[in-house]
Amino acid sequence: MNKSVFALPRLLAVVAVAALATAALPASAQSAGQWMVKVGENLITPMVHSGDLSGPGLGGVKVDVNSAYAPIVAATYMITDNISTELVLGLPYRHDMVGKGSINGVGKIGDVQQLPPTLFVQYRLLEPTARFRPYVGLGVTYAYFRDAHASSTLVALLGPTNVDIEAKFGISPQIGATYAINDRWFIDSALVKTYLKTTATLDSSGTKRTIDTKLDPVAFSISVGYKF
Repeated sequence: MNKSVFALPRLLAVVAVAALATAALPASAQSAGQWMVKVGENLITPMVHSGDLSGPGLGGVKVDVNSAYAPIVAATYMITDNISTELVLGLPYRHDMVGKGSINGVGKIGDVQQLPPTLFVQYRLLEPTARFRPYVGLGVTYAYFRDAHASSTLVALLGPTNVDIEAKFGISPQIGATYAINDRWFIDSALVKTYLKTTATLDSSGTKRTIDTKLDPVAFSISVGYKF
């Protein structure tokens, strides 16, 4: 079973305990000039639309990409009482790639690490002193892919193969909300959709094949943060 099934519930349990322990304390404002930092877990689920693998040999080969999760850290600065900017970073996500189309059912054909640092501009609703503050954002994501490997299944189909996936920028709309636990600590949850298309190149003993893929991932995060 995918480990991501368990990661977010674990963090939710920690957040719930913290909230119960400090619920009676007053909340502070999210106001101009304030910094916020948060750490949490982020689950990325690619919504894949795959083209066909080019080149000689197999026809109609497509690809799908499995979900992955990783810890994240973010820094937010309140430009005004309602407008903020946020940078989200994290550890690499390890995604499995599986065969589709004419090779549907063969299972894993490779894996890759990806890093998607994202810079958002956000608008926060309600008053700065509100305990619960929803927000919307628009960001730019740089999706960097590294350490891609062909599985033994793909090697059996194409021979020894090197895999390279092109880094790309994507646009990332965001919705989220914060809940103030006390005057410094808060809970944050966000949902992000990134519009992202990339090209993978498979080099099998000098024979190069490419496949264009829309990844368009949806990411869900939950975090604990601190205001100062």
